[in-house]
Amino acid sequence: MITNETCTILFQWVFSPFLLQLLVDEPFDFGSPKTMEAKEINSPLGYGKAPWMFKGSALYQLHLVKSETARAFIPKDFRLVEAFGYTLGGFFLANYEDSPAGIFDELVVIAGIVWNPPTSCAWAARVLVNSDEACIHGRKDVGLPSQVAKFSKKITALPKTTESRFGGFLNMIGMADSPDTTSSCMNIRVSEGNGEAAKDICSINLVPQPDSNKWIGPVIKISLPSFSGRTEYNPHLLKYSCQIECRVRAVPAAKISRPFVSDVDGRNSSEGESSEIDTGEDKRNLSLSVMLSKPILALEFSCLKMKVDDPTIVPESPPSETSILSL
Repeated sequence: MITNETCTILFQWVFSPFLLQLLVDEPFDFGSPKTMEAKEINSPLGYGKAPWMFKGSALYQLHLVKSETARAFIPKDFRLVEAFGYTLGGFFLANYEDSPAGIFDELVVIAGIVWNPPTSCAWAARVLVNSDEACIHGRKDVGLPSQVAKFSKKITALPKTTESRFGGFLNMIGMADSPDTTSSCMNIRVSEGNGEAAKDICSINLVPQPDSNKWIGPVIKISLPSFSGRTEYNPHLLKYSCQIECRVRAVPAAKISRPFVSDVDGRNSSEGESSEIDTGEDKRNLSLSVMLSKPILALEFSCLKMKVDDPTIVPESPPSETSILSL
């Protein structure tokens, strides 16, 4: 059972360094790259040398993920930051309007948080992008489990709601919705692969925000460290950091639904019910389990500027030196 105590302990472990970073007065250096002890990389055309710059918007949604689900993605020599059988995972859904690969969408499924003294780092279970160039770069240069995907977006207008009894007061202080404003919701259908071989992963329904441009949140600067690597494209264990400057605000959690297909009888059934799955589909189903886990916080990043540093190779540590952070 997920309790408030579970959520509190996970937040204390994971977000202590995260929240301290918000207090930094010095802006991140988004200019020329700094000298780093890192391997030389042969990036796809357009990416060039690190750091790599991205601009756009994103939804960062945190979920309580079962530890057994997260461990399926994380190397055995790592320890999860966990409490009462849960770790903190979720997803990062971004739309980049300016990047080394041009305009593209990205869905990063975060399996959980692993410990790397003196801080914690996220581990990506799956990365889906609708850009071949971004996929190649993620696999070879950053060690991510990147796959080419399709993002089908559909915007649906919603019926107007009756004005509340506080409408007059909200209008006086400039917080009421305009009478001419209609709300709408966006549904994003994510499919992995191209053409007939594409397989639906999930549908993401973004909950509409009333007149969302009136307050877009304060400007913050954060650093999100992550582990990657140990893949067929990059066998090294890597660590990299995303330095983000954006406006952030809490929003209602997006609603995730599993894909449905029609069987031979024309009936709808879940793809996750198949009894025979290969390794690739097994990973897709586990990634979907992360997406369908309990959401606890959703943050909207607008006016996003993100700098991704060149990954560095992490020296291998004996298992005995690995800290145990389970409660």
